[in-house]
Amino acid sequence: MKAVILAGGKGTRLRDVIKDIPKPMAPVNGRPFLEYLILQLIRWNIKDVILSIGYKGEAISSYFKNGSKWGVRIEYSEETAPLGTGGALKKASGMTDDSRLVVMNGDSFLDMDFEEFIKCNAEKNATAGIGLVYAAQAGRYGKVETDETGAVVSFSEKGDGCCGYVNGGIYIFSREIIGQIPDGNVSLEKDVLPLLISQGLYGTKINGFFIDIGIPEDYLRLCNNPELLAVSFAAASRVGK
Repeated sequence: MKAVILAGGKGTRLRDVIKDIPKPMAPVNGRPFLEYLILQLIRWNIKDVILSIGYKGEAISSYFKNGSKWGVRIEYSEETAPLGTGGALKKASGMTDDSRLVVMNGDSFLDMDFEEFIKCNAEKNATAGIGLVYAAQAGRYGKVETDETGAVVSFSEKGDGCCGYVNGGIYIFSREIIGQIPDGNVSLEKDVLPLLISQGLYGTKINGFFIDIGIPEDYLRLCNNPELLAVSFAAASRVGK
């Protein structure tokens, strides 16, 4: 199964702490944040990756090239105009005929068992799946509610509530669902996922480390505590040196 990493973010809120580079290239302990996501995929034997790039995408492509340094195959889907996460996924999906794709946000990390995640969604015949993680301050992300079977029943707006399960930024999408994404600038979170309720959208609750580097406080916390990426550091000691 191929993976698409949505790596077109500008990182506007991080401008005070990083150089004018794409958000996924923000350095953590001498490596771009995006590299840890690729190392995570390698750990679970996912070695075909499409990087969806946009803002200053050449900084990403010039670093990762074709992925051979890491033993993976990397292709690039480049936005010529902002497409949002949904539009970027739809464009990238045109580069493969796989029936299902793993999709990752390029600015967050969720430590999870990809094999189990893929298996659970296959057993439920899910058209789409989301990795969910418990957050003490869920209001920053918006909560995701599921029923007893794991089917997603609601998304709450950001700022609503203090704790609960939130979108961890890792998905599985069937080609059927990707094909329903409208053309243009489309947000997965706002425009696509809420419409999939009752259409086979399932959430898998993950008990693993999660971080979103979208705000300076969390990015700096990760920089000061890089051991939090222990899974990827284990891979980093063997790959890409």
